Amino acid sequence: MNRCSLLVLFLVAFLLGGCARKAVPTTSKNPSTAPAPVADVARATNVDFRYLSAKGKAQIDQEGNKLPTANLTLRVRKDSIIWLSVSVAGFEGARAYITRDSVRVLNKLQREYYAGDFAYLSQRLNVPVTFDQVQAILLGNYLLAPTGSVPNVTTEGNTQRVQFQQASLLVEQLINLGQQKVQKLNVKDGQSQNNVTVDFSDFRAVAPSNQLFAYNVVLQIQQAQGPTSSATINYRNVDVDKERLAFPFSVPSGYARKK
Repeated sequence: MNRCSLLVLFLVAFLLGGCARKAVPTTSKNPSTAPAPVADVARATNVDFRYLSAKGKAQIDQEGNKLPTANLTLRVRKDSIIWLSVSVAGFEGARAYITRDSVRVLNKLQREYYAGDFAYLSQRLNVPVTFDQVQAILLGNYLLAPTGSVPNVTTEGNTQRVQFQQASLLVEQLINLGQQKVQKLNVKDGQSQNNVTVDFSDFRAVAPSNQLFAYNVVLQIQQAQGPTSSATINYRNVDVDKERLAFPFSVPSGYARKK
């Protein structure tokens, strides 16, 4: 498999696998001029929008193997579609189209494609996957505790710490009270002892509602019996509800389906 194909597959794996169980969507269906609090116990606000587009660069370090820096284009229709395009040296090598029940990845360099549901992808990647997790990690959103679970909330200076148990997972989120944004998400699996950490930084106001958006996302996966792998996204341009977006994805004739 070529490096561009590896890059997009690792991006999908990391972004889809940032947490390990189902997360509940935390924003309203209609965008407003200001983000609304997502939970009574947590003083965090989520990015609210109908359409969001962003461009930036992505870097993958897979167990010490650093892949070439790639250009990343992201388009999102809230709670519905996530579209990713990865280019290296000015050529689009891979594209991903993610809906609530399906994942499709097009590898243009190898003239092949992947298509499956989240259950199949989770099995292939050995990481439980949901659409809501992908969206939250890409946008730096707060994750609500599962129904029936009472989070433990403490305040240390300007930081609010929210912890809750979800099956074998201990989920911890650190919220900057001044910005009311999640700065760190940490998920530890008590069974495997694997640990996933996502750091959000470089928050900037995005027009027209001046919502804060994390322009830098760093995801690290530490396996109990293995080295650390990481994915870094540095966004350059972020637009919210500037225009109605298209999400083009089609498989050209002659492409082989990857299994």
